[in-house]
Amino acid sequence: MATPSASFPVARRTPNGGCLYLVSTPIGNLEDITLRALRVLKEVDLIACEDTRETAKLLNHYGIHKRALSYHEHNEVVRAAEIVLDLEEGAKVALVADAGTPGISDPGDHLISLAIRHGIPVVPVPGATAFGAALMASGLPSGHFHFVGFLPPKRVARRKALKALAAEPATLVFYEAPHRIGEALADMAAAFGDRTAVLAREVTKLHEEFLRGRLEPLAAELKRRPVKGEITVLVGPPDKEGARPAPKVRGVSVRARVERLQKKGLSLKAALKVVARELGLSRSEAYRRLQEEKALQD
Repeated sequence: MATPSASFPVARRTPNGGCLYLVSTPIGNLEDITLRALRVLKEVDLIACEDTRETAKLLNHYGIHKRALSYHEHNEVVRAAEIVLDLEEGAKVALVADAGTPGISDPGDHLISLAIRHGIPVVPVPGATAFGAALMASGLPSGHFHFVGFLPPKRVARRKALKALAAEPATLVFYEAPHRIGEALADMAAAFGDRTAVLAREVTKLHEEFLRGRLEPLAAELKRRPVKGEITVLVGPPDKEGARPAPKVRGVSVRARVERLQKKGLSLKAALKVVARELGLSRSEAYRRLQEEKALQD
């Protein structure tokens, strides 16, 4: 049998049994944790967590008393080396994020890769993820999806990243901060056309909310009604006939434009005809978007 290349270290049991467990924790509802995760948290020697105060809430709820160590994006390089030393000496360590799965848009990559390079077993203990919960309830195609995570915060870089994803024939999944969500949705509409989208907010929490519609009306709604909390955005794949073009008139919703024309004396039918021509849509599409905006805003 060929000897494994040194470039691809094989996970081995350390002489003293050290092991790194990647433990998924609830994303909101404390009941969303597996029996295995609870057992592992009770049995390990150390819990490395993004924020010790957040993890303490979970541990106290289940009566778990273990030594906790902070591990976050600002100290992960130094702290990862310290944890690997403990692992090589036989410690069993659980890595957790504030919520969800470590390493999925959360700190953990550096420690995981370092442990693997040192031949330390890395054991996943799966559970809740925000994007998984949002995707399963979105109603969008889930057989082929592309998890993007957080987009760049700067608009130029964000638009460049979105443009590179425009041809992807899959449901796209993003995380976004509440204070950027309006701008991000508008940039998505500009890059993708007015595709079907779902905004999932505070999934599994008390104020869980799903907003469904097209990107343009959703962007207009989020500018009108700012939101708080954890946000996942899911954008459906291009329509079979190709994504519809984004409006030529920016910053004005179909509903607002139609109502403005009606105030000038045009009938609903005539106003829709004008708006459809302005936005490069069919009248039926303009009417459908009008109804979607009313459903979101009323």
